[in-house]
Amino acid sequence: MTAPSRAKNLVELGAKLGLMFNKETRLKGLALKLRPTDVVISPFGKSGTTWVQQIVHTLRTRGDMDFDDISRVVPWIETSAGLGIDLEAEQKANPRAFKSHLAWDEMPQGGKYIIVIREPKDVLYSTFKFMEGWFLEPGAISVNEFAPVFLGQRAYWHHIMSWWKRREDDDVLLLAFEQMKGDLTGTIRLIARFVGVELDDELLAITQEHASFAFMQKHQDRFDDLMMRELSERVANVPPGSDATKVRAGQVGEHVQHISAEVVSALDEIWQEEVTKVTGFTNYDALVSAL
Repeated sequence: MTAPSRAKNLVELGAKLGLMFNKETRLKGLALKLRPTDVVISPFGKSGTTWVQQIVHTLRTRGDMDFDDISRVVPWIETSAGLGIDLEAEQKANPRAFKSHLAWDEMPQGGKYIIVIREPKDVLYSTFKFMEGWFLEPGAISVNEFAPVFLGQRAYWHHIMSWWKRREDDDVLLLAFEQMKGDLTGTIRLIARFVGVELDDELLAITQEHASFAFMQKHQDRFDDLMMRELSERVANVPPGSDATKVRAGQVGEHVQHISAEVVSALDEIWQEEVTKVTGFTNYDALVSAL
């Protein structure tokens, strides 16, 4: 048997990630029949998904932490079938809540949707750091060498534009990661009202604590993708004990010292093509200001 290893280049990385996701599992997830009260948390990857999972679960349970993986109690639509999780089952509390990274055009319909958008340059850097130490050997490639994966797919821009068009619909709550960082209390109030949870002072205080960076870092073993890590060890031959924590500082503008001018220029060019031509907003800040 080949010794467990992490990818040392983009080809190897693509091969390992390809083993993690299959069409059959995805299709089973997409067949989910949502109830009008169900909540789907569907930011693009590395844009605050785990954070919102924790907020919603805390609100609906008044602070339950009796889980080993946040995605066991707020399951991931696209992967749960492969992890043995029944998406149609009742959950610990109502409303039922699900995780996703789907754009609107792929999303099972009939529920409520919380979307978080984030500066694409920060998303790129955060995605790279998430892969490094799990699927990607630390130091094997730089974030600038990793960038073509993000740039080539253009999935980020498709995702945000698909939800931007629905931002004023009653069943969609569109948030910005940067605004969440600046006003956690206001974010909690918005989410509680949207999901239909009555927010008293005690529950607000519990949620403020449980959604804080300090609390989530202290309990980071609940937010380190346990089920997907175990799957990666079985199917992608990734070494055990990988660093898959999702509790990072998540600083606004953290890309600045790491991404080259060439990559920044490429990101800006795609923004002009995919967003500016449709909305008129020349950059991410202009888009967020419209929220």
